[in-house]
Amino acid sequence: MKGVGSRITRRLQVGSRLKVIDNSGAQIIELISVRGYKGVKNRYAKGGIGDMITATVKVGKPGMKHKLVKALIVQQKGSYRRPDGTRVKFSDNCAILLKSDEGDPKGTVIKGPVAKEVIQRWKKVGKYASVVV
Repeated sequence: MKGVGSRITRRLQVGSRLKVIDNSGAQIIELISVRGYKGVKNRYAKGGIGDMITATVKVGKPGMKHKLVKALIVQQKGSYRRPDGTRVKFSDNCAILLKSDEGDPKGTVIKGPVAKEVIQRWKKVGKYASVVV
C-alpha cells in the first residue's frame, strides 16, 4: 500500500452504510473497522477514500448476507482536497469488495467512477475501473 499526497478527509465512521459498486453480489455494506486507523482512545474509527475496511453485508445475495468482508472505499460524499487545490466529492459513499489484503478486487466490473487516489494506492483496482476521476 502506497501513501497518497492528497489530504483525504475521513468522513465515514463506524456504522456508516456504503453502496457496493462492483458485481460481487453485495449491494449495501456497513463499516465495522478501518484497517490501520490510529486514533484517540474511545474514539470511533473513521475512514476515507483509499482506506481498506472490514464490513458486514446488509443487503445482497442470500449467500453473502451477514458475512464479514474486506472492502475498499472508492467514493465519499464529503469533499477532500487534492494537492493542486481542487476539491473533489461524489454523490454517494461507495466501496468495492476485496478478495485479499493485497487489494485484489472480488468483482470483475466496477460500475461507477473511482477516485484517482485509490488507483495510486491500490494498483490492481485500476485494471477493473472504467472511469477514473
